[in-house]
Amino acid sequence: MAIDPALLDWLLDSDPALRWQVERDLAGAPPEVWQETRSRVATDGFGARLLARQDPDGQWAGGAYFPAGHDFESEEPGQPWTATTWSLNSLRDWGLDAGALAGTAELLKANSRWEYDNLPYWDGEVDCCINAYTLANGAWLGADVSGLARWFVEHRLPDGGWNCDWVEGSQRSSFHSTLNSLKGLLYYEQAGLGSAELAAARRAGEEYLLERRLLYRLATGEQVAYWASRFVYPFRWFYSVLNATDYFRSAALFDGTTPDPRLSDAIDAVRDARGPDGRWIQERRHPGAVWFEVDVPAGEPSKWLTFYGTRVLEWWDGAVVGRTT
Repeated sequence: MAIDPALLDWLLDSDPALRWQVERDLAGAPPEVWQETRSRVATDGFGARLLARQDPDGQWAGGAYFPAGHDFESEEPGQPWTATTWSLNSLRDWGLDAGALAGTAELLKANSRWEYDNLPYWDGEVDCCINAYTLANGAWLGADVSGLARWFVEHRLPDGGWNCDWVEGSQRSSFHSTLNSLKGLLYYEQAGLGSAELAAARRAGEEYLLERRLLYRLATGEQVAYWASRFVYPFRWFYSVLNATDYFRSAALFDGTTPDPRLSDAIDAVRDARGPDGRWIQERRHPGAVWFEVDVPAGEPSKWLTFYGTRVLEWWDGAVVGRTT
């Protein structure tokens, strides 16, 4: 589909962290244009602001997944999003060049330990979502996370996916955990670090979601939960069909495959959420402390969600047209 010029101008009027992706994926700008914008993530806007928050020991907020001194007994809703892992996730997702964090991998190896059992940072811990983030961030920053890659092969559940509650004995995969695991595995493969065994594990995890058409319980056919079709940016660890279909877009482009027809219900849910002006609305904000806000409050049109939604629909619609002509 051709994007409305006014909508494109609205999306382009954004922080470099988003603008370069709009230029590349929606505006069709030549590489020298979007690469120049991408280079400004380190010096302007969100990226520069978050880089400035890094501690001398390589961490953010003094902790691996939670800030130093976090009160684990607190009844406040949500969780803080300021510690090292969440800060690295944001910078990586925004396209920051790893060179801007030269030395960080070594500093984290020396100084950062997981809140769970005081384990070394790049070794990961027992939570598959945390390990997926660490796998991707390690591949990005040049840390040796090959042991974590093997961990995902060893900890895949019998139904094909993953669940962070496996350590509590769960044998059923989770939509949230499986999607986060898949995103980490795909990033690792995109970095040229994959293997046939890892690719097979990733495709088994994809099949877990595809069998459920990204939306439904396999046993009953009912929608898995309200959150599946609730769209929020930043995605954080939460599942949504927008988050999931954008993953399947990336995986298909990497694998050189066409969209799986079983994505159609999820694509319809993404399309149905688009307003008549071509924009998607921020439905909530995940509660918890942040360094600074990077998107609009609930109820307002979100440039980030509009970017992801438009990108997914352009990919899907273009592929469908290609199959029928």
